[in-house]
This record gives sequence, structure tokens and C-alpha cells, in this order.
Amino acid sequence: MGSVERTRELRRRRSRKVKLKKLRTRYEAAGNEADKATVLAQARRVSPLVAFDTESGQ
Repeated sequence: MGSVERTRELRRRRSRKVKLKKLRTRYEAAGNEADKATVLAQARRVSPLVAFDTESGQ
């Protein structure tokens, strides 16, 4: 019975990882602080604990 929920959890985790990777690239390409803040706000909606400015090379 629990395997369906586990499959959904894994799918959510994988899609979150892909979304955060795209947002991280957009954050690094952003020119000014306003654009960076916008991208960071979008990333926080996906994963509330994400912090692009403190992560190193992932």
C-alpha cells in the first residue's frame, strides 16, 4: 500500500531537483539584484529552504 505514495514522493523530489537546477542557472545569469530576488522568490516557492547565494558549485 505504501509504495504508491513512495513513488509519488520520488517523482516530486526528482521534479523539484530539475526545477531548482533551472532556477539556479537563471539566478547565476541574472544581472541585477532585483532579478536575483525574483528568481530566489520563485525557488523558495518550490523549496522553502533553498539559498542560492550560499551554495557552492552544485
